[in-house]
Amino acid sequence: MQQHILEELDPRTIGSRLQEARKTRGLTQQDAADALQIARTTITAIEKGERRLRPEELIQLAKLYGRHVSDFVIPRPYSQDFTLQFRSAFSGVAQPQVQNELELAVQEFQRLCEDYLRLESMTSTPLPHAYPTPYPVEGLSPDEVGQDVAAAERSRLSLGEGPVLNLRDVLENDVGLRVFYISLPSRVAGVFAYSEELGGCVAINASHPNERRRWSLAHEYGHFLTNRYRPEISILAAYERVPATERLADSFARCFLMPESGLRRRFNEVSRQSGGKMTASEICGLADYYVVSVEAMMLRLEDLRLLPSGTWERLLDRGFKVREAQEQIGLISRLVTEQQLPHRYQSLAVRAYQEGNLTEGELAQLLRVDRLDARKIVIAVTERPHVSEDGDVASLSVDLASSLGKTGS
Repeated sequence: MQQHILEELDPRTIGSRLQEARKTRGLTQQDAADALQIARTTITAIEKGERRLRPEELIQLAKLYGRHVSDFVIPRPYSQDFTLQFRSAFSGVAQPQVQNELELAVQEFQRLCEDYLRLESMTSTPLPHAYPTPYPVEGLSPDEVGQDVAAAERSRLSLGEGPVLNLRDVLENDVGLRVFYISLPSRVAGVFAYSEELGGCVAINASHPNERRRWSLAHEYGHFLTNRYRPEISILAAYERVPATERLADSFARCFLMPESGLRRRFNEVSRQSGGKMTASEICGLADYYVVSVEAMMLRLEDLRLLPSGTWERLLDRGFKVREAQEQIGLISRLVTEQQLPHRYQSLAVRAYQEGNLTEGELAQLLRVDRLDARKIVIAVTERPHVSEDGDVASLSVDLASSLGKTGS
């Protein structure tokens, strides 16, 4: 690190970032002072911007706080601290250790969103926001509103009546949400935040099964559509009495992922093919077709009165095991591992690197990998298999930084 870099930066900005990182890490000023072998009052002066930081001190503090040096010196868009937005929601997680884990995850979530915006600025490719006006919900039935909003959004996005297999891509490319799959405490399904600078931002628990992740993503989208300016943390089994906002988001997810008209038609087709006798096997097939859990499919069919009420509970009482049933009928559960970073984020990072705006080290930091894996990502993003007219297969390199010429007429 060169001395002049720190001299050019506002010490109050660096100090504020250092203070936030220290508190997030759960450390005191004395802890930081002991690590640097300086007086606590010196740490106080640094965090207030009254004393300039030395390069070696910044390196030590970044290591102590579990951050990259770039987190403190690279200009970032101003946006309200996500941790402050979510502070009241953290109380829903009883264990202090889990609260601390969640705070760290939210901090990383915000850094990812800000890095995304920085890449867009660097490559002059802002994320288009095709946001609808927030749907009115006051004084209306949460279940009915969820159904109406789901139908309206499917129509707005021209999704038809079938399953939405590429849900993440739709919400990123057609709506303009930033969607990340990150490590979250096991009980936390997803997180949603909005700011004028970053737009709509969603983090989904990367360790959950694909069906659960899709439901969580649709659930958070429901919050975005109806209560955009209120941050949300979805904690599993957190309520004795489910609030209206959560009922609405679940109703939206249910109707958005399994639209009534399309599901009824598919159900009737399957029923005819099976001689009018619907079994657990056919329901597992329907769940696989819509990429939802068998439980979600069963309850949706009960809700539409296509199955008798209580069917799911009776199956459980008889010892029904979903994974065993799926294996017996040859269904491969789609427990795919989603990439943490959106494809567009990776492409912009590689493009910025090809344009010379990022060093390899900076590219690796933005991609959250080491340099070797960063090189592999560059190859994966820029090389595509190509079949010639003679049938020969080769790799076709793509220069993301090169111009394709004028657009338009």
